[in-house]
Amino acid sequence: MSIATAPAPGYTLGQMVLYMLRLGTFGFGGPVALVGYMHRDLVERRDWISEQDYKEGLALAQMMPGPLAAQLGIYLGYVHYRVVGATVAGIAFVLPSFLMVVALGWAYAQFGGLPWMQAVFYGVGAAVVGIIAMSAYKLTRKTIGKDRLLWAIFLALAVVTVVTESEIAWLFIGGGLLNWFWRAPPKWLGKGGLNALAVTQAPGVSGFLSGLDLPLLGQVGLFFVKAGAFVFGSGLAIVPFLYGGVVTEHHWLNDKQFVDAVAVAMITPGPVVITVGFIGYLVAGFWGACVAALGTFLPCYLFTVLPAPYFKKYGKLPAVKAFVDGITAAAVGAITGSVIVIARRSIVDWPTVVLALVTVVLLWRFKKLQEPVIVVAAALFGLAIYPLIHAHAV
Repeated sequence: MSIATAPAPGYTLGQMVLYMLRLGTFGFGGPVALVGYMHRDLVERRDWISEQDYKEGLALAQMMPGPLAAQLGIYLGYVHYRVVGATVAGIAFVLPSFLMVVALGWAYAQFGGLPWMQAVFYGVGAAVVGIIAMSAYKLTRKTIGKDRLLWAIFLALAVVTVVTESEIAWLFIGGGLLNWFWRAPPKWLGKGGLNALAVTQAPGVSGFLSGLDLPLLGQVGLFFVKAGAFVFGSGLAIVPFLYGGVVTEHHWLNDKQFVDAVAVAMITPGPVVITVGFIGYLVAGFWGACVAALGTFLPCYLFTVLPAPYFKKYGKLPAVKAFVDGITAAAVGAITGSVIVIARRSIVDWPTVVLALVTVVLLWRFKKLQEPVIVVAAALFGLAIYPLIHAHAV
């Protein structure tokens, strides 16, 4: 049953908010695990959401840019309580992990130079490389398959990300358009005209926005809005975007701080994308964290709420599916490239090589092993090994 004809809800809006708060507080395991929890709890156990509504919400979350689990949570809030339900459900899901990363950001800013914290992130940074590598592998198998065009888009973005160490947003759109025009070419394509002209101007618009001379919070907000609009396929898709803007372009953080920020996302519950709160805090304090989080999640909120009434009708069109498949292939390629970029910074000696490889093997061998367990073990490893390596170096 679609959201347009959904029956009266068997739960209150307050109950949905409390559920999302609890999921945001204790929901470890990444986006795939989180959407699984929602199905188990809201569809199977409580019967709040119908199977059809859940499937439609999941499909929309996969097609639109934005962190998968957060968008599904927003959509499920929308099913019976429309815009108000979507808004409060989304806030409730994101808020707990946002508060956690702000607290971690404060602690990092205060104690980041202490040997024990350096030791922790020495181990965690290497484990994060293994975690992202396995995520990239899983996403590649799931989304690319044996499609040669998607493989070409994937490889092109992987190479570009490695070479430039930055995000090139219009290439994501280009990947979507290429697959769309190849799989389901629109009738106006042969006519050219204004649409083609608009596409060629996209890089110029992006460059203009990047070059605006804004106060720091304005720059932070503008950058994270742009990043949030291109998180396709997985929360990890934002990693290459963030690296390119935060480290390479704006020089807000150095390499080590950025890898530490990704590590923070791995040890907190909720969406991986919440690392933007930690980054925003390091760049511009508490308000920087707020602006970064708002900028990142506002696009995904709008991309869920605005098309929700029309998705059932148009979501399965070949052109729409082909465009999304192309963008997803580009995003997964960028994630794969970012593994190499981040590894250059985090894999600094033989213990970190071993730790990254062990992480990959464990995630490969034990399918249900959750990332936070590995991150905690890596932190303990860092506490034990880093002082020995550091003392030897001195």
